[in-house]
Amino acid sequence: MQGGTPDAAARRDPALLGLFAAVALLLAAVGIYGVMSYSVSQRTHEIEIRLSLGASRAAVLTMVIGQGMSLALAGSAAGIGGALLISRMMRGMLYGVQPADPITFAGVATGLGLVALLATYVPARRATWIDPMTALKYE
Repeated sequence: MQGGTPDAAARRDPALLGLFAAVALLLAAVGIYGVMSYSVSQRTHEIEIRLSLGASRAAVLTMVIGQGMSLALAGSAAGIGGALLISRMMRGMLYGVQPADPITFAGVATGLGLVALLATYVPARRATWIDPMTALKYE
């Protein structure tokens, strides 16, 4: 028999599935960070204009983070909905975990939400500390 005993295969399959899930979560986190960071960095000029017109740094930072987190919340809702549908189809491959494990769903959504928060905060914070007069020079 190739691949060992059936017990070895039964132990290997969940571990392999867990490894692929961890890699998928890492890729999702990197993708979310890249897209959110790029989106905010594209708005740097807009942020500078708002600051030069008198908006406070805190108000601009709150606005940018709020818009980014609303996108992250919508993505999390869509992702949880899709995961609920797919987990029902994968019921036979899950060992020791319920298809709709709320702790897992909440943990993943919270982790990716924190990544989105960091991805919006860092470039927005950087943009709010640029001298607003620089933005007016280019207008």
